[in-house]
Amino acid sequence: MNRILYSTLLYLLSPLLLLYLTFRAVKSPAYRGRWAERFGLSRLQATDLLVHSVSMGETLAAIPLINKILTQYPHLTLTVTTTSPTGSAEVIKAFGDRVQHCYLPFDLPLCVARFLSQVQPKQCIIMETELWPNLLHQAKQRGVKLMLANARLSAKSAKQYQQRRKLVIPMLQALDVIAAQSPSTAERFIALGVPASKIEVTGSLKFDLTIGEQHIAKARLLRSEWQRLEVPVWVAGSVHPGEFDAMLSAHKNVLIRFPHALLVMVPRHPEQFEAAASRVKAAGLTLARRSQADKVDADTQVLLGDTMGELLSFYGAADQAFVGGTLIENGGHNPLEPAAMGLPVYVGPNFRDFAEIALMLQEAGALSVVKSAEDLALQLVDKFDDKEAYLLAREAGLKVVEDNKGALAAQFALVCDLLDQ
Repeated sequence: MNRILYSTLLYLLSPLLLLYLTFRAVKSPAYRGRWAERFGLSRLQATDLLVHSVSMGETLAAIPLINKILTQYPHLTLTVTTTSPTGSAEVIKAFGDRVQHCYLPFDLPLCVARFLSQVQPKQCIIMETELWPNLLHQAKQRGVKLMLANARLSAKSAKQYQQRRKLVIPMLQALDVIAAQSPSTAERFIALGVPASKIEVTGSLKFDLTIGEQHIAKARLLRSEWQRLEVPVWVAGSVHPGEFDAMLSAHKNVLIRFPHALLVMVPRHPEQFEAAASRVKAAGLTLARRSQADKVDADTQVLLGDTMGELLSFYGAADQAFVGGTLIENGGHNPLEPAAMGLPVYVGPNFRDFAEIALMLQEAGALSVVKSAEDLALQLVDKFDDKEAYLLAREAGLKVVEDNKGALAAQFALVCDLLDQ
């Protein structure tokens, strides 16, 4: 498939895009507005730099980089785009009116052309792997300098790219610079035909996360409010449907050994909150909901983290963590956040989106891969019982995070080169 055929298929399937938005809007109120932006119909000002940060995870990684750009280049104007409401919320919270923000349009040629005609960027930074053929083609045609920042490319994705070479290779060749998270990522891009001269291995921006004092103070307060200062607490973070029951089953097994243990279960997306609450009740466990300010007392067995922006504080208030999207075919979410808070971390076998990071933590002894609810419960109980093993895993995770910082400075240097051309 080449780009022309790809675009034709997109136009033919475009009615399904409206059905997709309708379906998401039924499940989540956040999808009920701003549809014009999805089709390039919003009114935008021309800016110097375009940064696309996809969803919440990529946006959180991009925020320190964007802040450095705003500080170093105070007269530079920025547009920051996302594709998800959670990513949008993070941009608005972090930057307010310091940047222009909207959703990136669907990759339909007319929508992309309308969007680029308004924004008129001189440079564009794309986070991680959010590559769209028409966006890159039209940007390159307009002379926009293109950088893929914090780039990751799994073996599975590289294989899929190989199978679509006519579509993918021109897109990759349009990039002027790639900041790769790891040597293996760099090698995969080179195998796809990207010149090695365009690639720099910089590490992952996710290692440069800063744990603010407000998160630490809030975490201490939460632990006290939960009445669990001396009782085990674990978090199931960013979990999806298909994982809810497994987390609750694991917690039932933990409760056999620690009757007053608390599980903090945090669904990945807001539209999943009600389904998660229903699964807790169906499991026969005592539920408190964070969004309703329910009191967590000694009899509470599950706290549902059905709010946004509190996961890091929940990790800080806990002893151990499971990171979701890994017991199902999703690709997983960031295990560095709980590791940076000093927690032993568990993931399921499907962690391809964070493979390099997860393997580094696993080799250091900070992360374990579990295959089932029973396996997870056994490992949680083992760490709760064995304080020496718990402390070794805790310190290993903190060391991995500390030893791998520096990606922000390395990637910012590449951004400066791009902006100064």
